[in-house]
Amino acid sequence: MTGTLDIVALDRIAALETSRLVDAAGAADWARPTPCAGWDLRRLVSHMTAQHRGFAAAARGTGADPACWREPEDPREPSHIHREAVTTVLAAFAANGVQEREFILPELGLALPGSRAIGFHFIDHVVHAWDVAASLGVAVELPDPVLEAGVAIARLVPDDPAGRGPGRPFAQARRVPAGAGPLDETLRRLGRTPEEWPTPAWDAA
Repeated sequence: MTGTLDIVALDRIAALETSRLVDAAGAADWARPTPCAGWDLRRLVSHMTAQHRGFAAAARGTGADPACWREPEDPREPSHIHREAVTTVLAAFAANGVQEREFILPELGLALPGSRAIGFHFIDHVVHAWDVAASLGVAVELPDPVLEAGVAIARLVPDDPAGRGPGRPFAQARRVPAGAGPLDETLRRLGRTPEEWPTPAWDAA
């Protein structure tokens, strides 16, 4: 599924691409709508910042504290605080033995092996990289191994209607047309409607 790249390396690529896209946003962009229903770009970046901080805490063994997962209260510099959070989570994931540690994810009510938890972070930020790119009207740049790993994980996410929708990590799955590329399929399986957010060629880097 991942070729020569493990989940930590794949996650790093997705997180850095998301950071690159967030850094490209200007002052007038934070109020732009995003594919996340009801969220403008500022709110989406605040959510991503909280997730980076929470997963970093989980990697260090302190993720059970809900305070670690709270969104910034005063995100006046969204790209700056997001960049700091990305640096923090990537450092935490790079620690020796992290994939064998237990991660506590209170939002999901789960305790998972690190490798699986990092997979959750990875697929979330493959999708969020596209969310930010779509909001800004630019292309997301993710290499083939990341896209292939992303769609493989997306195919494993349960499509139980009870676990999808408002307040859940993903919306209801959409129909995947024949011939869909890996990012297109990932987005549709995880509830996005890419046809509503036309951007430059985004399905491969």
